[in-house]
Amino acid sequence: MSLNQLHERCQLCLFKHIVCQYLGEKEFEQLYSNTLQLQYKKGENILKQGNKSTQIAYISTGSVKIHYANENHKDLIMTVVKGPGMLGGANVFNEELNMFSVTALEDCQICLIDLNVLKGFALTNSAFALRLLDFVSSMFKDSIFNFISLANKQVNGRIADILIYLSKKVYKRNPFVLTLTRKEIAEFAACSQENVIHTLSRFEKEGLIKNDKKLLTILDMERLILVSKNG
Repeated sequence: MSLNQLHERCQLCLFKHIVCQYLGEKEFEQLYSNTLQLQYKKGENILKQGNKSTQIAYISTGSVKIHYANENHKDLIMTVVKGPGMLGGANVFNEELNMFSVTALEDCQICLIDLNVLKGFALTNSAFALRLLDFVSSMFKDSIFNFISLANKQVNGRIADILIYLSKKVYKRNPFVLTLTRKEIAEFAACSQENVIHTLSRFEKEGLIKNDKKLLTILDMERLILVSKNG
């Protein structure tokens, strides 16, 4: 992709639309000149937990998993995000290290934005700082709700939650291509792969879903929501 094509894509960007409500074109051009526009393949790491944070990532297309390795080196998926949206924003104002890892679930177009430039604008523009804080914190709402689900539901309820979330919030369609592996669903639901395989098979036998290779169809959303609520 040429520089002109990249800049043209940037003109249509949701992040630019939000930023330019509070910053002028000259300030945006400074931000743009300190931004790397990259493409990541499925499985590639975008941000790594524990690494020094010099950039935050904005995803324009594609989907990613935001995950955390605990002290036992067990990987836990916090949430799944589909572009457009901000990633890794928890450290905008304080943390120097990435709190989580971000990995592509499918091919993605990512902008890596210089953190110091972004902070500089935020420190001199309170309206921009508040809007930025709201923008970067949105993904953590889903992470919090996921952990509430994990704490209060059995495996069938957790997996029902994940399927509903993917259909309604991530891919916004039904059917949808399930980009998560069984292992990743297990990391998302905090259970074993065997639990995931058994539960998905039972959901299919009960007529709740249809799973044709990677294409997953929720056949009875109302019943699946009941499983989620009663799980």
